[in-house]
Amino acid sequence: MVTAQRTLTINAAFLLEIKEDNRELRLLLDDCSALLARPRGAGVELRRVSQQLGKLRDQLAMHFSLEEAYGYFDDAIDVAPRLSRQAECLKSQHPRLFVALCDLVEEAEQLLYHERPPLELDDLASGFARFQQQLQDHEAQEDALIVQVFNEEIGGGD
Repeated sequence: MVTAQRTLTINAAFLLEIKEDNRELRLLLDDCSALLARPRGAGVELRRVSQQLGKLRDQLAMHFSLEEAYGYFDDAIDVAPRLSRQAECLKSQHPRLFVALCDLVEEAEQLLYHERPPLELDDLASGFARFQQQLQDHEAQEDALIVQVFNEEIGGGD
């Protein structure tokens, strides 16, 4: 009996672009986290916080676009159709995560331009910490899905 099997191809240029994108995303996440973790008396630079959150928003948009445009999820689904529900669930989280970050950018701008009381900086820092945890959880689940697909593809899941 002949069994047709679909294989997952790896594009080296795509992997390099994803690697660079991930590096930049991590740097921006770390920078925003450090800026927002400063004690109130240390003088949080609202302009810098606002700028870095804006850069992070743009980088996250690029990150999600790369994952979706290069068939990051589609190839995984084709190789392991039983994982399609998990892949679709992860893909559907992208807009929610992006909107959450956009809301943080808006909050930072409102603080910067004195449209909100300075005491709400703590709310911004807490909101960012929640967002960062949600994004880390999301990325870990994506990584686990990819590993699962590769294990099935090469037979390493035994």
